[in-house]
Order: sequence, then C-alpha cells, then structure tokens
Amino acid sequence: MKERGLFGVEFVVSDDHPGLRQAIREVLPAAAWQRCYVHFLRNALDYVPRKVDDDCLMELRWFYDRRALAEVRRDIAQWLAKWQGKYPKLTDWVEANIEETLTYFRLPLAHHKHMKSTNMLERLNQELKRRTHVVRIFPNADSCLRLVRALAVEAHENWLEGTRYLNMEHLREHKKEVLRQAA
Repeated sequence: MKERGLFGVEFVVSDDHPGLRQAIREVLPAAAWQRCYVHFLRNALDYVPRKVDDDCLMELRWFYDRRALAEVRRDIAQWLAKWQGKYPKLTDWVEANIEETLTYFRLPLAHHKHMKSTNMLERLNQELKRRTHVVRIFPNADSCLRLVRALAVEAHENWLEGTRYLNMEHLREHKKEVLRQAA
C-alpha cells in the first residue's frame, strides 16, 4: 500500500496478530498501534472458566466507555483487586495486555468510539462478502476484482461525501492542542 501511495498513517487498529504487528512496526514505524478492544474481550474468555461471573467481564467491557485515561487506569486497578482472588489467570493476563487497547485515548474524544475497534473495517469486509456472495460464480478473477474495486470506491466516496464517520477537524484541533501543551 505504501508503494501505491499510502502516506501519513498515524494510527492503526488491528487484532493481536504477531505478523501484522511486526509489519506495522516495520512499514509504519510512526503509527500508533491500537489493539481492537472487541477482540481483546473475546480473547479474555480464554482465561476464565466457562461459567464465569458475568459481572466480571461486563465490568471489564465498561472500561472502554470511560472518557479519560486516568479514570480507566483507576478503575482497572480496582477491578484487578476485586477479581484477582476469583480469576487470577484472567487478571494477570488483563494486567499484562490491557495497555495495548488504550492507545485510542491519544485521539480526540469524538474519535474514541470509532477507533478503539476494527468494526469499521469488519463492516466493509462484511459488505464485500455479501455483495460477492450474491454473484456466486465469477467468470474470472478480474471480474471479481472489478466488483470489489467498485465497492471500495463506493465506500470511499461515502466516507468523503456522506455523513462523516470521523471528522478530521477534531484531530487537527487535538494536534494543535497537544503542540500548545508541549511548548
């Protein structure tokens, strides 16, 4: 993608795939990496028994609705103390990995909802799958690629002209504020 003109990437959201993380570090060294919180919560299920206390995981999920990083860190410390005795494997894993899911706090508050997960990308992939599945059999690979390109262009135009999923003016103002505070 860089060879085809991609530039200026500042933030990447993905699951915790080691190869993908390595590629991001190598190809986009200036970009901040955010682990998708939805995938993180799914991965947390590997560290608890099947009949886990619903309150435990619900409280873990609620951290991502907080508005300030300091508030999240305070609540995480309380959550760890509360559940350490009952689910030590889970709490140890969360303590070691949760910081990867909090990178989105570097962004303006208006972007938090959209940039803490891979939902935007997964929605696009779901639409591509739905539309290609309707066709069922393509005469050749090029015809499939044409359809996918057309869908990608349509999505791109919607992102530019439709209701703004992310208002980049918020990001510009946030950057100015960060520079003012650093000076």
